[in-house]
Amino acid sequence: MKIATWNVNSLKVRLPQVLDWLAINQPDVLCLQETKLQDENFPIAAIAEGGYHTIYAGQKTYNGVALLSKQPGSEVITAMPGFDDPQKRVLSAIYEDVRVICIYVPNGENIESEKYQYKLKWLAALNGWLRNMLNQHQKLVLLGDFNIAPEDCDVHDPKLWEGQVLFSLPEREAFRDVLNLGLLDSFRLFDQAEKSYTWWDYRMMAFRRNMGLRIDHILLSNELAKICTACVIDKATRKLERPSDHAPVMVELRTKPLGLNADVS
Repeated sequence: MKIATWNVNSLKVRLPQVLDWLAINQPDVLCLQETKLQDENFPIAAIAEGGYHTIYAGQKTYNGVALLSKQPGSEVITAMPGFDDPQKRVLSAIYEDVRVICIYVPNGENIESEKYQYKLKWLAALNGWLRNMLNQHQKLVLLGDFNIAPEDCDVHDPKLWEGQVLFSLPEREAFRDVLNLGLLDSFRLFDQAEKSYTWWDYRMMAFRRNMGLRIDHILLSNELAKICTACVIDKATRKLERPSDHAPVMVELRTKPLGLNADVS
């Protein structure tokens, strides 16, 4: 079973790239962030033609999340219970027996801003909700754009980023608090190349110089971590014309593909 995440930074612009990526990589579930589309404009038909079902929660210009899957999802959740928020940042469904939670964590702007405080409150609410979800689902995947680089090795220049949004201590502590609920960072389950990142600024030739951050993550419950066989960042998409500033991340789980009876994916 393959599960992936990708902040596409406008699905309208990136739709051809997404369709190509689906055709080539054949994920069972692809979670998208920053679709930036109102629901009535979501490209259901084009994605269905590629063989995928869609669940989406969007708004004009900003935010927006979606789940694209080979088989329909069930028990859909479109917001964190108990956290009143008009911004479309959470989407969750069950595929087979796996609870998939797609999130787009607020950026935070800068540590002196109200948006930073909103980010910390949002992360605290996420932690409380996840605690309940993990009690209900042994097989759980939390994935998306976290807008947090957890460790020094996830930042091209830790000294430069020290105390800055995406890498501030409160954000990193919030990330660790999520892990402490019983989740594992799938990327760190395997030996990885040094300086592996998922986001590069459009400016300053950041991608060419590999001045990036690893802020897109796939976290797994213990049950799924045991059967995870790979986690990869697909940097090739960042080399395309008019790319997203984020690269997709995908895990492979040693379980049956959705809708099939095979023992392995």
